[in-house]
Amino acid sequence: MIVRFNIDPIEQDQYEYRVTYEGEDLYGDSGLDSMEACIVAATEGLGQDAIAAEVAYKGIISGTYALASLALVSAQIAEHALQTTEAIEEAGK
Repeated sequence: MIVRFNIDPIEQDQYEYRVTYEGEDLYGDSGLDSMEACIVAATEGLGQDAIAAEVAYKGIISGTYALASLALVSAQIAEHALQTTEAIEEAGK
């Protein structure tokens, strides 16, 4: 199964995440100090059924990543999600 990590800012330097599958919430957490921390925590909670995850920041999907990639390059994935969302928001202005 391919899950989605939905990451959102909640206040200054605080983030929350929800892991969903086909629109249904599986689990989540809030009050984490970075997008990378959200990706790491979301990855750690996955069961053996998950093979990959889509990463969405503020509702914008930046990519789909194999579980090994999520664990090894979470900082780069977080940066890519931020840049993708900023570029789309800027283009919409």
